[in-house]
Amino acid sequence: MGESSRLKETIKALAAKYAPDFISIRHHLHAHPELSYQEFETSKFVQQKLKETGIPFTVMAETGVVGLIKGKNPEKRTIALRADMDALPIREENNVPYKSQKEGVMHACGHDVHTTVLLGASRILHELKDEWEGTIKLIFQPGEEKNPGGASLMIKEGVLKDPVPQAIFGLHVHPGLETGKLSFRGGMVMASADEIYMTIRSKGGHAAAPHLTVDTILVASHLIVALQQIISRNRNPLSPSVLSITSVQGGYTTNVIPSEVKLMGTFRAMDEGWRFQAHELIRKLSTELVHSMGAELDLHIDVGYPMVHNNESLDKVARTTAATYMGKENVLETEIRMGAEDFGYYTQQIPGCFYRLGVMNIAKGITSGVHTPTFNIDESAIETGAGMMAWLGSQIDFKG
Repeated sequence: MGESSRLKETIKALAAKYAPDFISIRHHLHAHPELSYQEFETSKFVQQKLKETGIPFTVMAETGVVGLIKGKNPEKRTIALRADMDALPIREENNVPYKSQKEGVMHACGHDVHTTVLLGASRILHELKDEWEGTIKLIFQPGEEKNPGGASLMIKEGVLKDPVPQAIFGLHVHPGLETGKLSFRGGMVMASADEIYMTIRSKGGHAAAPHLTVDTILVASHLIVALQQIISRNRNPLSPSVLSITSVQGGYTTNVIPSEVKLMGTFRAMDEGWRFQAHELIRKLSTELVHSMGAELDLHIDVGYPMVHNNESLDKVARTTAATYMGKENVLETEIRMGAEDFGYYTQQIPGCFYRLGVMNIAKGITSGVHTPTFNIDESAIETGAGMMAWLGSQIDFKG
């Protein structure tokens, strides 16, 4: 058996040995969720676990934690492994012993799993640090669920410096993929996400005398329909993009034309050039249409996360490495998603690979999607996830 094969089997053995500990960590995190940028106790918990393992760390972006594990020849390479820590404002409906103890807050997107997997991988990698080369940078970040995105704050504070990683890996639970499987994709993986806020204003008045007012409801109706031509008539049909108006607020009774109507929505794109071209089209069309109908417009586009682009070469290396650990039949192609992830900020700076960890178990009834009050996982996925992330960290030597 070669050195690499021995290391692989050792990692698998340690992942199995420590799996009960990892599951206990997940239960603690799941029971004590914290919203974006409020992960104070979660951060302390992660810091304590790193201390127990003997891994040095620093704190940045208030609640973010960055650990370093140095193997043999630590200057040879640096690979970053990332997990997010925040929860969502959702009331949990699962009847489990580790159910959220915070009313209205829940780890409904699996960030408790992500944090657990990275803590597990860090314990394995630290124990085996004399058996692999290079440096592993552990990134536990806050605020993935809310603009401006914890990744952007961590990058501003230098998370990708001293040492500079040659590549970064992150994973996300996949409730539509069976436990024991992973999925990868090169190139475009997830969309950018921008929020749109509009307020249409004019003189309100009696609904029986529309000629004495400007009907803001009618203006809003025309605008909602017209905005769709930005996608249908301006976008390259081969480039995925979505523009959805998701909220209309205006009026309060049957016989009054309101003086104000508020619209909210989201814009998603897989091309950064088209993304900002579309912003200008949205501004131009909205302003000119509203003005042409006699009303005024306040418009704000809150620029959110960039698209997630997986480096194609890194993706190929990662898939091959994963197949060695998992078996080729358990490494699949993941789908493009119009959802967003602030992991995109990292992939703008350095080669990145964002992959999916299967957590579904139909036989156990574990099938709920993320961001739902019944989301849960088959916890055998934690052993797989921790072992796999440790294996990637120990093996990837990416030159770009």
